[in-house]
Amino acid sequence: MAARRIAQSSVNWAALAERVPPSQKVNLAAFKSMSDKYLRSVIVNPETPPKIDWAHYQKNVPVAGMVEKFQKAYEALQIPYPADTVTSQIDAQEKQVREDIVKFVKESESRIADYQSQIAALKALLPFDQMTMEDYRDAYPDQALDPINRPTFWPHNAEEQEIGAPNAEPHH
Repeated sequence: MAARRIAQSSVNWAALAERVPPSQKVNLAAFKSMSDKYLRSVIVNPETPPKIDWAHYQKNVPVAGMVEKFQKAYEALQIPYPADTVTSQIDAQEKQVREDIVKFVKESESRIADYQSQIAALKALLPFDQMTMEDYRDAYPDQALDPINRPTFWPHNAEEQEIGAPNAEPHH
């Protein structure tokens, strides 16, 4: 498999910068700088190595057979392009992340609907300054005073209702 020539960065730096938190902007700038430096060094070099004038060396090198030996070794040299072994893993991970995102969006939509129903219920209540004690009891049965089923003592706060509370005075 032949390597394709890199002509420009395939990274959309502007879109990436929008998603990076402000605390990581310096790291992104450093990474972009290194990436641009690498890209410039790749572009500076030619796509194919320069051709060697073997005839010139055969005329000028006095050792017999040396140029032919080098030419044969140079032409036999094959630098293997590394095989892609991680793209399938990245694709699988991307698929999993997309599934997680879809699941999160569905869960978020259900939470939003629940919160909107709670907001609608709160908006439907009477304002506190217009409520009577009965209205408060109907709206918040667990917080309202219930002298029959849950009798309390004045000042009706949680600290004073504890048995053996340090500030609790016996009532006669």
